[in-house]
Amino acid sequence: MDEAMIVRGCAVRTRDTYVDVVRGLAKHYRRSPDLITDEEIQAYLLYLIRDRQRSWSTGNIVVHGLRFFYHETLKRDRMSCSIPSPRQPGQLPALLSREEVQRLIAHAPNLQHRTMLLTTYAAGLRLNEVLHLRIGDGDATRMTIRVEQGKGGRDRYTVLSAPLLAALRAYCKVARPSTWLFPSPRRPQQPLDPSGLQRAYHHAKRRAAITKAGGIHALRHAFATHLLEAGADLHTIQRLLGHRSIATTSRYWHLTHASLTAQAARLDLLTHLPPMPPSA
Repeated sequence: MDEAMIVRGCAVRTRDTYVDVVRGLAKHYRRSPDLITDEEIQAYLLYLIRDRQRSWSTGNIVVHGLRFFYHETLKRDRMSCSIPSPRQPGQLPALLSREEVQRLIAHAPNLQHRTMLLTTYAAGLRLNEVLHLRIGDGDATRMTIRVEQGKGGRDRYTVLSAPLLAALRAYCKVARPSTWLFPSPRRPQQPLDPSGLQRAYHHAKRRAAITKAGGIHALRHAFATHLLEAGADLHTIQRLLGHRSIATTSRYWHLTHASLTAQAARLDLLTHLPPMPPSA
């Protein structure tokens, strides 16, 4: 499977993600994935979405990984192995306020998880980008973080703020990571498994009593919207997020505009409320 992806020019991050998808399926059924039936694949997707409450975007990644394995690697007939793509709901993501982000990070169970969540938000990173940060990726002189092989196999730089730099230095002083910034506790030569960071996020969200829907990608949404609210322009945010198209970034403008419009509408309604009758 990995060799087939290399031939097709897939990015290293994509290859690792797709292999992890198949590994997760095999681990779930405790069988070699070539022995898993079409019906069991369908049941696994339902389990991820309904029972594990994985996001629709995560479901799509799983679908693409399984499609590559069964259709391209095993050459199963596409008609006999139909893997439906979860439909993306036409809903805007729930936006976390600055106070909610601060509360969520403060309720992380340990130093590593707290630093990972802070890094995700403060640098606007995707889940796999956080996990694949190396010790030398931060540049304290230029105050940047190098993101290698992000989505689409593209490198980029994002911002390294002073509070994040201080937090990373404090974390490294205690954790003393060698290669990966956030290594797996059981296999220090490998980065932490994505499910570990997702669990840390949901655990912190529960402890912080935040009920808004969504996974850790909400911190990346918050990064973009809070920058826009602070006056940053779309093109700067596009570069920081690593979006190929400005159209992708512009949805954050619509989210921010909708939020500000709703706030203004509430204020306008308050100013037009009739005077309260005197109490008896």
